Amino acid sequence: MVQFKRFAYLRLMTNDIVAPRLEAAATGEQDYWQAVVNRDSSQDGVFVFAVSTTGVYCRPSCPAKRPYRANVSFYLTTQEAERAGYRACLRCRPRGSLNRQLERIREICRYIEGNLDQPLTLERLARAFHQSAFHLQRTFKSVLGITPHAYAESCRMTQLKRNLQAGHSVTRAMYDAGYSSSSRLYERTSSHLGMTPDKYRRGAIAARIRYTIAGSPLGRLLVAATDKGLCAIQFGNSDEELEQGLKLEFPFADRRREDEGLRLWKQALLEGLRGHRPHSALPLDIQATAFQRRVWEYLQTIPYGSTRSYSEVACAIGRPKATRAVAQACAANPIALAIPCHRVIAASGELGGFRWGVQRKQQLLELEKSARSRLRAAARARRRPLETPDNLSPCLEGNLTLR
Repeated sequence: MVQFKRFAYLRLMTNDIVAPRLEAAATGEQDYWQAVVNRDSSQDGVFVFAVSTTGVYCRPSCPAKRPYRANVSFYLTTQEAERAGYRACLRCRPRGSLNRQLERIREICRYIEGNLDQPLTLERLARAFHQSAFHLQRTFKSVLGITPHAYAESCRMTQLKRNLQAGHSVTRAMYDAGYSSSSRLYERTSSHLGMTPDKYRRGAIAARIRYTIAGSPLGRLLVAATDKGLCAIQFGNSDEELEQGLKLEFPFADRRREDEGLRLWKQALLEGLRGHRPHSALPLDIQATAFQRRVWEYLQTIPYGSTRSYSEVACAIGRPKATRAVAQACAANPIALAIPCHRVIAASGELGGFRWGVQRKQQLLELEKSARSRLRAAARARRRPLETPDNLSPCLEGNLTLR
């Protein structure tokens, strides 16, 4: 098994990470070199080798003439080789090996999902997929933004929630989701669910949720709140659709429609949609993981009428390789407008996904840009500096609990 030393990473002033040269142990480099000499196609997608005299990197099975060993260095991914200044070989086209790497990650994910009832250590995964534990974790995290262990826990939690919502007993839901003991279950789920598993199974039966529904430029708007703050801001096509969604999340909660009681919060949100300054301190009552909280807090700093890419958000929170995880955090956002996930788009300029529909996302961005232009024009007309904050969304404060 190839053993690797730790990498040393150099951070530039731009906060970009310069991919390091792979510093393998002597035995590891020898294994890689032997694969290059043998043109071992089974290693394609596992690593690439670069030649300093030509400035080109290749896959191990490249049919080109073999270079001198002293001129060769090894990299785990094509991105690392390119960041080090090498270009892809036009003969073996090593970028195509990336598809194989992605397929291996999918296979690992399917394996994890199918074996949640068993301990899934890195060593076990490494043996199952004939890789070193270091290489497997590094490539998995570079693609998905999370470790295999975190992915397994996420799958268990998703399965547990489905089982509890289906009305299964806590014990049955626990074992079906792969938890080996009740102590381990309660240790992990109390923070993830925001309540005990039994209370979640009963649909937060003791919770009192008030809600109101109103028309908006983007369709019907639902605003729901507990006694601690807003717990949901959703868009839909009809009142029935929105009420059904609230019921599915908390089927046995004490849900009551209170149009007058939530009037001020509703008006603040609608004024924000129309380009006026929203309320600056709407309290929130939602659960979030530490990572989600970092993403959501950053989203609120994006200027009104502006956008950021998923990769820019990942870099801004200090996780430049967690682009996919950022997208998942945006998709998990239960509070539209207050947490402006609509301001995050793809690096290509495409809108990307949106929990309430891409068309609504486009409309939201157009409304904000139009409103910002009007504010600028009004400020110029008054001949005084524009008084628009960096972020016109409600503050992420109050009872946002960490999972």
